[in-house]
Amino acid sequence: MLDAFLAGAHQVFAFDTLTYMLIGSVAGIIAAAIPGFTVTMAIILTLPLTFAMEPLQGVSVMLSVYVGGYTGGLISAALLGIPGTPSSVATTFDAFPMARKGEPGRALSLGVWASFFGTVISTIVLIVAAPPLALIAVKLGPWEYFALIVFALTIVASLVGNSLIRGLIAGVIGLGIATIGPDPMMGKSRLTFDTDLLMPGLPFLVVLIGIFAISQLLSEVEIHGKKTNQALIPDVIDFKTWKVMREVLMAPVNLFRSSMIGVLIGALPGAGGSIANLLAYDQAKRSSKNPEKFGEGCADGVVASEAGNSATAGGGLIPMIALGIPGSAVDAILMASLMVHGISVGPRLIMDHADLAYGMFIAMIVSSLMMLVVCVASMRLFLRVTDIPKQFIVPTVIICCVIGAFALNNRVTDLYLLGIIGLVGYGLKSLDYPLAPLVLGVILGPIAETNLRRALMSDPDWTTFFTRPISAILLAAALLSVIFSVRSILKMRKKNRPATDEQDGD
Repeated sequence: MLDAFLAGAHQVFAFDTLTYMLIGSVAGIIAAAIPGFTVTMAIILTLPLTFAMEPLQGVSVMLSVYVGGYTGGLISAALLGIPGTPSSVATTFDAFPMARKGEPGRALSLGVWASFFGTVISTIVLIVAAPPLALIAVKLGPWEYFALIVFALTIVASLVGNSLIRGLIAGVIGLGIATIGPDPMMGKSRLTFDTDLLMPGLPFLVVLIGIFAISQLLSEVEIHGKKTNQALIPDVIDFKTWKVMREVLMAPVNLFRSSMIGVLIGALPGAGGSIANLLAYDQAKRSSKNPEKFGEGCADGVVASEAGNSATAGGGLIPMIALGIPGSAVDAILMASLMVHGISVGPRLIMDHADLAYGMFIAMIVSSLMMLVVCVASMRLFLRVTDIPKQFIVPTVIICCVIGAFALNNRVTDLYLLGIIGLVGYGLKSLDYPLAPLVLGVILGPIAETNLRRALMSDPDWTTFFTRPISAILLAAALLSVIFSVRSILKMRKKNRPATDEQDGD
């Protein structure tokens, strides 16, 4: 074991490997900061470049892009209010308001440190508990997956803001959008109204960019007469990254809980950071003594989202290394890179290629350290985005959004959809409808539908959902989650009512 560990470390710490990993980390951060350019795209572009490398060297470079990508989405989420990747959706809820209040440096630092610690915690869990966690994940059937998604959908109740009805309407709109296009099981088109525009469906990334990015940019244009927030400038000069690190560590329960949520979601094939960041944020809000502060620039919200999504990197490797089952599209690409070199991924990986397995563990830690160094070193450069006039930022970001939306499928019709969805998002935002439930419905709708139909095709008896222990527990947790969320909203309204009455009396 020690010999394998040292052999893996020797390969990872070679000068050329470290150099390539540093370049990969920078590329991952930059790629993820561009709205619509996902971590998966960055990994796909990296794959051909690793064919000429040694197996561990190539995988290490791809892992550096992977880890950097999960953090890069934070940059545009915090500074522009636009999630760079689906896994940074929840980060916008508090990081952007914090930046708007004059603390962009603190918002970025909180996210970077949370991502770092989340990745490290997930790697430790990967090393210690990969086999048992992978065995649990692989035993879940469509009944358990559907119950898990139902539980995840109950997050809508905690993301609705002050109006439960508007939040639920937004969630239903999201579920409706997810049903447009090809049937996920049979491939038949539905709700397309025989139009070529809707025939391929509404790609999730196009919806994400339109709802968050285009609607946010239209809002910026609406207030173009206002000058750039001058309150941002003092923070650019005065914020202390190391002080923020202590702030993150002073809330160890939130950090550890969010990281473990990321690990567990990452270990479930097909889940990933887009679900983990929302679940981690939801649990942080439920557990907080001051849930009303979430959405207004709360540090715990930023830490929960970033720790949760970054921890899925290590969690996704658990079923891949232990059982040869990729936890996400990125893990599938990592598997492909190993198979190109004639290495089979599965239970015998640690036995037959122990140096490679331990080298991957070391590469994860090194990648997280590189991500941290790159982000801290370039923090002030990122913060200068706040000094750029809006008349330059808006068209530049729109161009990036258009490129990201087009690059997904190389379809011009996606650009038409981008504009239409952006206008819809702007309209909903103007009417004070929360956008997060809509995006959640689009993310989870197809997964819920697919697993529900698989379950009913395997066994038409619907009571099976309640007779299988894990499924029953998850559905019970979903019911309790709704009750708790509604109770919290009513309590918050009751708490705010006396203040309103007092103002009316004055």
